[in-house]
Amino acid sequence: MLLKAPIKVPLVPKLQLGNEIFRRSSASPPLHPLPMRTRYTVREPGVSYFITCTVVQWIPLFTRKPYYDILIDTLRFCREHKGLKIYAYALLDNHLHLVVAADKLSDIIRDFKSFTAKRLIAQLEQDQKTWVLNQLQYYKQANKTRSDYQVWQEGFHPQQIVSEAMLHQKIDYLHHNPVRIGVVERPEDWLYSSARDYAGGTGIVELDELR
Repeated sequence: MLLKAPIKVPLVPKLQLGNEIFRRSSASPPLHPLPMRTRYTVREPGVSYFITCTVVQWIPLFTRKPYYDILIDTLRFCREHKGLKIYAYALLDNHLHLVVAADKLSDIIRDFKSFTAKRLIAQLEQDQKTWVLNQLQYYKQANKTRSDYQVWQEGFHPQQIVSEAMLHQKIDYLHHNPVRIGVVERPEDWLYSSARDYAGGTGIVELDELR
């Protein structure tokens, strides 16, 4: 069941929607899977997308507050200075989901991932998380030559929001992620999501009003 939205972020908005979802072509798959960015593409600037950023090999990187703070601070910066509209979010231990919009969404998410990767690696080194650093180094793709590590999987799996029904489904899905994995009993109990905004409270990232 969908959570009740706060007044400042109505759940049934007049939202600018895209025209269709673009998926991978029917060409024969390569020997090794292509990065996710080849399967889903941002085709319409300014409309809303459901996106996912995932740590390489689903490594549980976000296990302490300093690591979540890096994501939160960077999301706030992108919203305040880069034109990112944030309508819903959920941050988990090895991935994050967002419902967002921007005129240059691909560029913003690229910069978000690049900046957070550097900050996260610095935090891991400071905390002497050798095991995690070794994993990020081991799973680094050969074409990643600017760093000894790779934090994020390729791409961000953008799915264009094409209807209000799809909007509701995606927001409900991301808000219930912490419940599904057993870390909280109610979506609004998870600090690192917008569920408490939609339940009438105030979350840790300010949301944009859906129009």
